[in-house]
Amino acid sequence: MEKTIFEEAGGTYTMQGDYFLPDLTLPPEEKRPIGVWAQRRRWYLQQHHKILYYNLLTSGKLYSYLADVEEEAQSLFLRLVKEYAEREGVTEQLKAENPMEWVRMMNNIRERVNEVVNAEMIFT
Repeated sequence: MEKTIFEEAGGTYTMQGDYFLPDLTLPPEEKRPIGVWAQRRRWYLQQHHKILYYNLLTSGKLYSYLADVEEEAQSLFLRLVKEYAEREGVTEQLKAENPMEWVRMMNNIRERVNEVVNAEMIFT
């Protein structure tokens, strides 16, 4: 019996009922932590870019890609919070003199920056 290309490449089959199914496994992928932005990006890809999502998944690169997105989003978030705070005069002096006002202003900045990061990193 002639070998298939799959068998010539080292692939094997397993009998499942009346059928021989190929033994397929994904390549090992490094496990890096993913956070909220990576999870949002994964959901967005699953809903709106299915081909890209499945290409990344089946090539074993999905979690690496998502971890990179998470790192970029975190970096962008921290940089923008710092820039907005400097531009709007949210300082350590304000924190010492009027903590509640400092918290209000920082929460406002974080919410605005969160929207910017979502728009830039997740839904593009």
